Amino acid sequence: MTAPAPVANEPPANRHALAAAVDDNIVAYWRACAPLMPGGAWYEDGDLTWFETGVSTAPWLNQVLRTRLTPENADERIDEMLAAFDRRGTPMLWSVSPSDNPADLDALLQRGGLVRGGGVLTGMAMLLHELPELPEIDGFRLERVRDDNALARWMNAYVAGFGMTEDQAQPFFDLYRAFGYGDDAPFRHYAGTLEGEAVASSTAFLGAGNASIWHVGTLPAARRRGIGTAMTLAPLRDARDLGLTIGVLGSSEAGYSIYEKLGFQTFGKLVQYRWPA
Repeated sequence: MTAPAPVANEPPANRHALAAAVDDNIVAYWRACAPLMPGGAWYEDGDLTWFETGVSTAPWLNQVLRTRLTPENADERIDEMLAAFDRRGTPMLWSVSPSDNPADLDALLQRGGLVRGGGVLTGMAMLLHELPELPEIDGFRLERVRDDNALARWMNAYVAGFGMTEDQAQPFFDLYRAFGYGDDAPFRHYAGTLEGEAVASSTAFLGAGNASIWHVGTLPAARRRGIGTAMTLAPLRDARDLGLTIGVLGSSEAGYSIYEKLGFQTFGKLVQYRWPA
């Protein structure tokens, strides 16, 4: 349930190392989460990496994360995977990154009945020694979540910032509560308040030798003040202080310009396909 203290590593010398960090951290995140969710199970069989949970309210809680198929077995393996989820009666996402294969995987998934549209994220990474300073925002306070009450404030901002339902968000609340709030936990959550009101959320995951940023959200009324920037930088600065050197994330279109200004580099699209269509 807990992660060992991060070990300092040297900055990578090439873009390939940064690109690999994006994929590796996403897989590590779900490898840590899936087994602790209701009905959760994790699978790696050499050519496919995926997980499932008993949660049917959100397709992202059942995903294929890594695909290493060949032109000879791709159709058969895709059909097998979709049939398995169909039997379970749960929606799912098939995530495709630039490192997945075969080369025509997108077309094969759509031919199998999946629909592009579960989401498109941009994989981004940066070296943490290049982080800028935190912005100064009048009336704004950022705190690291240390107990259940603070996590509840974090959850309220997360739900409102992303326009989620409580049913969709509850599995994450239960999961993060189970991991706890100690310095040995792989997750660190941050809540932002403006004039005492919870308005922003973010989470850092320390895994695969680097730090990833998740759940960066701000209430609509509090946007365009630099709060999203602060909620991204604070977790990464903490990770840097622990000795980590790489920060990664999957950016939506709305957040891309913010992360680019902070120094993140782009390493391709992370495309999600939805099942059932």
